Amino acid sequence: MVALMRAALLERAGVVETSIIEVPPLDADQVLIEVSAVGVCGSDVHYFEHGRVGPFVVEAPIILGHELSGTIVDVGAAVDRRRIGERVAVEPQRPCRVCTQCKAGRYNLCPDMEFFATPPINGAFCEFVAIQSDFAHAVPDTVSDEAAALIEPLSVAIWACQRAQVGVGSRVLVAGAGPIGVIVAQTARAFGASEVIVTDVDAQRRAFALEHGATVVLDPAHDDVSTLGVDAFVDASGVPSAVIAGIEAVRPAGIAMLVGLGHEMMALPVSAIQSREIWVSGVFRYANTWPTGIELVASGRVNLDALVSGRFGLDEVDRALSVGREPGQMKVVVHPWKGWNAART
Repeated sequence: MVALMRAALLERAGVVETSIIEVPPLDADQVLIEVSAVGVCGSDVHYFEHGRVGPFVVEAPIILGHELSGTIVDVGAAVDRRRIGERVAVEPQRPCRVCTQCKAGRYNLCPDMEFFATPPINGAFCEFVAIQSDFAHAVPDTVSDEAAALIEPLSVAIWACQRAQVGVGSRVLVAGAGPIGVIVAQTARAFGASEVIVTDVDAQRRAFALEHGATVVLDPAHDDVSTLGVDAFVDASGVPSAVIAGIEAVRPAGIAMLVGLGHEMMALPVSAIQSREIWVSGVFRYANTWPTGIELVASGRVNLDALVSGRFGLDEVDRALSVGREPGQMKVVVHPWKGWNAART
């Protein structure tokens, strides 16, 4: 195997440099993956712009990127070598597997989680990554590299819809028509929702959502959503006014799920929550969602390829982290081998 690789390192807020570093060594239960595609997440952008996300602070150079796919090129001593050559979607985390939360199946809440691109754990804006074998999920050839990478944000949507008990005949409200909001809308429809209402102040994004999952789109600046009476509300905006309106739109005994990363503190309509017994919960990553995500994409019930609006190479990661705010952008993807043809070390 190669000994060195190229990686885009966030040196400090606003500064990304491409460096040559060592390929990560393999534990016995791990596989080495040649990275094919990496989606840019809002958390990556936040680290790039501010050098931190909540309590996680960039104190040393770090590789960002946690939405990824690739091909297995080597395996640890305890892994079947027949896995070499498999195309995989990577679940970018390593739980301890022995704590109370892990044993209860909620490994996303593991207090000792090692999650890609969360300081001090490196991510995937590089040529090779290592991951435990069972978190490298084989994908069929009908699933593109980019779609396989975006099974990570799809997993957030699956986890949110599962916890919101979205099913056949559900009426669902989604705030925010960015990538997560659109993926949530598609997932809700795939789960059987009869009506999926998506709100966003951006007309272009509303139009995109209407073509990719939403049955109705509304402009929250002009349309009152508080009287909708939906079974489930999923916030993918992080905007306090959207959260309040969404909770007010939930019927008695309905469910509100908070996905969007916005303000750390916000006021909530407590009287509506209490009088209607609305269940309000946060969403933190996911657990056991990749098999469902792969099936949704492979079957065509969720279209992730349609979200990709920009593609960049490893030397363009700083641009990839900046372009998402431009009009017309939805999901940006980095291809680590794009535009570089030098012989591998």
